[in-house]
Amino acid sequence: MPDIRIHREHHLGLHKARKVALQWAEKAEAKFGMACTLVEGESSDTLEFTRSGVHGRLIVAADHFDLDAKLGFLLGAFAKTIETEIQKNLDQLLTQSAVKAPAKTVAKAPAKGAEKAAAKTVAKKAAKPKAPKA
Repeated sequence: MPDIRIHREHHLGLHKARKVALQWAEKAEAKFGMACTLVEGESSDTLEFTRSGVHGRLIVAADHFDLDAKLGFLLGAFAKTIETEIQKNLDQLLTQSAVKAPAKTVAKAPAKGAEKAAAKTVAKKAAKPKAPKA
């Protein structure tokens, strides 16, 4: 039986990685008819998935995902296509999750820059000597 192995590093932490794994499971159930079960642990989770012709698991850790799947004889002919689809879906979810986190930081950055610019303008005005009144 052909194997699919995918490893992805991330910086989400376990809580956010769980959310990504659950989103992946929802897509796998809806699109491919998978039955998915999440077993939560203290330092990692295991998401088991199965359907006719395929079974596997996704290890969800604070800093990485490890997916292992075994394909039956009939699906083995499509192993590369299946692997590509899994990679695409997982990468898309990771990208979406990674983009969400920095967005808050980016939104705050211009405000801090504007405050600094305003402070410099106020300091310059205060430093200018006033012209004597005639």
